[in-house]
Amino acid sequence: METHDFTKFPELTNGELAAHIKSPHAQITEDIRTLVVKVHDADTITVRWRKRDFDFPVRFLDIDAPELNENKGKTAQRFLANRILGKEVWLRIRKENRVDKWGRLLAIVEYMGLNLNELMMTLTIVKPFAQRHEGEIQTIREILK
Repeated sequence: METHDFTKFPELTNGELAAHIKSPHAQITEDIRTLVVKVHDADTITVRWRKRDFDFPVRFLDIDAPELNENKGKTAQRFLANRILGKEVWLRIRKENRVDKWGRLLAIVEYMGLNLNELMMTLTIVKPFAQRHEGEIQTIREILK
């Protein structure tokens, strides 16, 4: 049986939880309050939680932000960082979809009662994850949007 690499992937998948794999740290299956210690881009942050002795990444659920090297990527990152870096946020966990394929926790991120996932979509800073075209070659028109 293969062992789980908790350094690279701190979160167990729902299947691993159901198989009763032992974790060296608390697994997150309910909403939690955390401190934002880094904003990587507009859809990934690093947080600190009192029940863990390490910081860990969180991917915003259901949104796709431009990468930092893409048009509007740094602007989107600054928008998010200006609001939540160094602040406490609620991570709202959807139990059926709580970990991505890279082992990051997925969450709706709330700050001061605002759903930041929805806010950034409304402001067109990010787009819905379903509109992501992974592996497709973009046209020049799409790149310049």
